[in-house]
Amino acid sequence: MQPASSQAFDGKAFVSTLTTSPGVYRYFNEDGELLYVGKASSLKKRVGSYFLKPRMEPRIAAMVAQIARCEITVTRTEAEALLLESQLIKALKPRYNILLRDDKSYPYVYLSGAEEYPRLAFHRGARNQPGRYFGPFPSAFSVRESLNLMQKLFKVRQCEDSYFRNRSRPCLQYQIGRCTGPCVGLISPEDYRSDVRHVEMFLDGRSSAVIDELVATMEQASAALNFERAAALRDQVAALRKLHAQNHVQGATADMDVIACRIESGIACVSVLFFRNGISLGTRDFYPRLPLDAEPADVLAQFIAQYYLDRPVPREIILGEAIADEQLLSEMLAQQCGHAVEIKTRVRGDRAQFLQMAERNAQASLTSRIASRQTLGTRFEDLQNLLGLDEPPRRIECFDISHTRGEATVASCVVFGPEGPEKSHYRRFNIAGITPGDDYAAMHQALTRRFRKVAEGEGVRPDVLLIDGGSGQVAQALDVLAELGVTGIEVVGVAKGPGRRAGEETLILAGSQREIHPGPSSPALHLVAAVRDESHRFAISGHRKRREKARERSVLEEVQGVGARRRTALLKAFGGLAGVEAAGVEELMQVKGIDRGLAERIYDALHA
Repeated sequence: MQPASSQAFDGKAFVSTLTTSPGVYRYFNEDGELLYVGKASSLKKRVGSYFLKPRMEPRIAAMVAQIARCEITVTRTEAEALLLESQLIKALKPRYNILLRDDKSYPYVYLSGAEEYPRLAFHRGARNQPGRYFGPFPSAFSVRESLNLMQKLFKVRQCEDSYFRNRSRPCLQYQIGRCTGPCVGLISPEDYRSDVRHVEMFLDGRSSAVIDELVATMEQASAALNFERAAALRDQVAALRKLHAQNHVQGATADMDVIACRIESGIACVSVLFFRNGISLGTRDFYPRLPLDAEPADVLAQFIAQYYLDRPVPREIILGEAIADEQLLSEMLAQQCGHAVEIKTRVRGDRAQFLQMAERNAQASLTSRIASRQTLGTRFEDLQNLLGLDEPPRRIECFDISHTRGEATVASCVVFGPEGPEKSHYRRFNIAGITPGDDYAAMHQALTRRFRKVAEGEGVRPDVLLIDGGSGQVAQALDVLAELGVTGIEVVGVAKGPGRRAGEETLILAGSQREIHPGPSSPALHLVAAVRDESHRFAISGHRKRREKARERSVLEEVQGVGARRRTALLKAFGGLAGVEAAGVEELMQVKGIDRGLAERIYDALHA
């Protein structure tokens, strides 16, 4: 490691001290900012190429001119160096590297384990619960579509455990033929396990084996003259065959990703087509951050190295461009995932068609992105003119409050920049300690928690602060900023217009105490409305999650002495929680295991 120095960095002298071993090098400027991370099969040769060449590309020359320090890490193999480089780029985000920006985790289909009646569910996040996780899927929509199919085909429950445990009669899903009613024992554990096994086989890509088993069971039911059972199995087999014919992609291997890249106007789009078990799971687009003069092959190489760091790797990766270090990337991915990985660029037949599909998708998405960015730039400039700012705002924040009659109040903060929403900076605030339904107090608390860090010199200061509401909410914002001593922020209230119609909003400018009506044709108002609507959506979704989480837990679970068995007995005896709430102490004592003292505690808990 080379210590920082106030003198100009002597690259030639530094290179003379380096080893010829493989490793990773990092360049820093005089402020300690990381400029670039690279890997090398020979550190001496690779780092020397930056300082010993008489001529370099403009972007490389611009970076070299800023280098004040270089650090190196020696590795055992070049594959290790490639892996370390990818990890450092993703973690440290150097300015001159191609950076994959994908903060969102991928969704899975989750099949719970260690239960008599397992459930299927949507899952995103850490996979640390007992059971199986199928995926990852490219989008939440594809997971929910798969769950909907599972519910129709195999009727395995998808309800929450708290809901399942407290049922005294089957729910609507049973009534419409999408569940077999395990909550009230309408299906035996053995038959239910058979349905669960078929779900696992189907999600593993063995739909043909599922069909064969169901056909055999259908024939047995027919031979036993159980024609109603045979007819139900016949319909299930027909639905499975139809689905298999629709979704199975001829020519796709069990696991394959097809990746194409297009670059235009300084923006790159990487489009990925996902194939798992011979079934197309759809596409997803990525927009990596680019240094100057990047080529599609460079982007694809960096994309693969970073993207598969923490995700399952398919056995086959089809690329639209030949990349450097193709063999090295294959070896690194194979070491990481434990199976062979093929990277192909010259393909024919079905694979060539898949690649053309990915390339067309990348071009279409890139064209849409460029048009959207140009439109967004126009809106930011118009907002600058509308608010009388010296320059277009670089960061807009918007706050909104959501609750249901004061219950589970949540405040949202969303952030927009010149490139659109910056979702990694979104924040929610669970509001507590206020009078339920007091929106002013909720806004005051959320803004205080947000801008206290700015006052302490830690948080990022927005250029424009939008408040969803009228003059009362704006006053709360001004009070908070004054209390904390935060200045230099343009505060704007967004009040709904007559009839609450879009395009008729009133903007309240806190600085000049003016109200303006930009009108439905104003690009600035379009931007403000988009930010406000996103804040509203984010607040509502957070409120609903908090409210549902609070309601998942039965009030009976809080009563000392009421375990799962007594709770179930109470709910069955009175037909649900509403019946228990309506019962008196004497009626509660009629349930087996409930004495007077426990009955009084239950009554008090339900009527507190």
